[in-house]
Amino acid sequence: MERKWIMKQKGESEKVRHLADELSIDTVLANLLVQRGVYTFQDARAFFRPRLEDLHDPFLMKDMDIAVNRINNAIKENEKIMVYGDYDVDGTTAVSLIYLFLRKYYKKVFFYIPDRYSEGYGISYKSIDHAKDKGASLVIALDCGIKANDKISYARSAGIDFIICDHHLPGDKIPDAVAVLDPKRSDCSYPFSELSGCGVGFKMLQAFCMVNNIDCSELYPYLDLLAVSIASDIVPVTGENRILAFYGLKQLNENPRRGFKAILKTSGLEGQKVTIDDVVFKIGPRINAAGRMESGKAAVELLTSESDAIANSFSKTINTHNNDRKSVDRQITMEAINMLENSDREAMSKATVLYNPSWHKGVIGIVASRLIESYYKPTVILTKSNGYITGSARSIPGFDLYQAVERCSDLLESFGGHMYAAGLTMKESSLERFKERFKQIAEEIVTDDMMIPRIEIDDYLDFKQITPKFFRILKQFQPFGPENMSPVFVTKNVYDNGNGCTVGQDGDHLRLELIQENETYRHIPAIAFNQSEHFEHLNGGNPVDACYSIAENYYRGIANIQLQIKDIKDREIIP
Repeated sequence: MERKWIMKQKGESEKVRHLADELSIDTVLANLLVQRGVYTFQDARAFFRPRLEDLHDPFLMKDMDIAVNRINNAIKENEKIMVYGDYDVDGTTAVSLIYLFLRKYYKKVFFYIPDRYSEGYGISYKSIDHAKDKGASLVIALDCGIKANDKISYARSAGIDFIICDHHLPGDKIPDAVAVLDPKRSDCSYPFSELSGCGVGFKMLQAFCMVNNIDCSELYPYLDLLAVSIASDIVPVTGENRILAFYGLKQLNENPRRGFKAILKTSGLEGQKVTIDDVVFKIGPRINAAGRMESGKAAVELLTSESDAIANSFSKTINTHNNDRKSVDRQITMEAINMLENSDREAMSKATVLYNPSWHKGVIGIVASRLIESYYKPTVILTKSNGYITGSARSIPGFDLYQAVERCSDLLESFGGHMYAAGLTMKESSLERFKERFKQIAEEIVTDDMMIPRIEIDDYLDFKQITPKFFRILKQFQPFGPENMSPVFVTKNVYDNGNGCTVGQDGDHLRLELIQENETYRHIPAIAFNQSEHFEHLNGGNPVDACYSIAENYYRGIANIQLQIKDIKDREIIP
């Protein structure tokens, strides 16, 4: 697929030069900092040395005082508390965090994770009935609930109070819960609105500690859970999220809980430095697989385990679920591609909407993402569950998926999400009208240019600039993530040294040793995933322009610089 390279606007040259001089660094690195709003030595110190002391006061969040008072009252009155969360990574890490911490100080706490298939996303009536049967009078809902108006009313009628800790966009009406913590509430003045669901739960615990004279350092061993939620939920790694992810990764690398140790072992990460990418591509999918293939409860059992044997057992089970998930999503992706390839109407449309009642509900979001990789247009994948059609949607830059789905709300039983991802449920009778309207919305908004994938380039770079000092400073930009992505560079006129080869089970990837013209003494290893079509051109000694990020590759315990190639363009077609 053709990719358009877009050069980011450089920082003001005067500011870049000033910062480069002040920090004694390469102007390329100074430009990266200026692009991220870092202009002075003090700014750089705050960026490179995040401090937990700089976290915001949790009581700036609306309803925080009410939430903490209600928890304290429950403890005082010896009430049972149910901790409730979604079945994905953010939800299960949030439940693990709240459950483990509160249990240190109060034993009448238990958790509940809804079943993806019988209950669906969010707060369910079944869970409220379960809370009542167990004698719970307070439920702490995490990573969900901001639109659960009817469910909260039902709970009130059953004598059950709810504290909602969510981070999704609210609807027109806030649920009538005891407290609703959500930094995206229009009436909430909290300074940082991009916390994960687990992050909102953490802020509540921070406030709980402050009120109860518990040193907030007691929370720090739980930051590994929070880092995994931040990485997996793809929230911006800026502001508080950068601080929390920084220290959470430190905890994950230096002293992870038993559940994470077990996952690191089964995922092949044991003994390696764990990065955000490792969380996104190896740890997160395994935790998610529990809820996709069976029950998210297993993920919480793993993350809260106090026994190595039990943690290892749960980790092996979840790893099996993950392998099963891979097999199922590959099969469904192939079926979806066949549907697209055999339909001229779908091929011509500026959005993909596919339905098969037999598709596995747990993987349709992954399938939607995979189709975007191949066709690059807004995609909705639908299946049947509990008598309704349910689906997951994914989008491309420039197309606000949440707004598009909201414009179809009269056809839906429920929906939720954000700009790039959404979930929805409808009656079968609404399917054709939904397809037609959603595709019409895409026709109005999606341009041909939007359907060409873009790679944003931070700067041009010569291989001679990639010095040990340069890379040492570049690593300090981590943790990477949305709004602080791993920088992407372009180097012109590079060649393979003749040792390049195709790798992978099907030979889809390239392993290269790249040389820049006039820099023949320097060979830099590179890996290019799914770009084997360039092999013959490179093998013939022809020049290319390469765009890439710079990473460390660990082999037998030794770390080496490796270029991760994003795209390759034959030199003769570059203007």
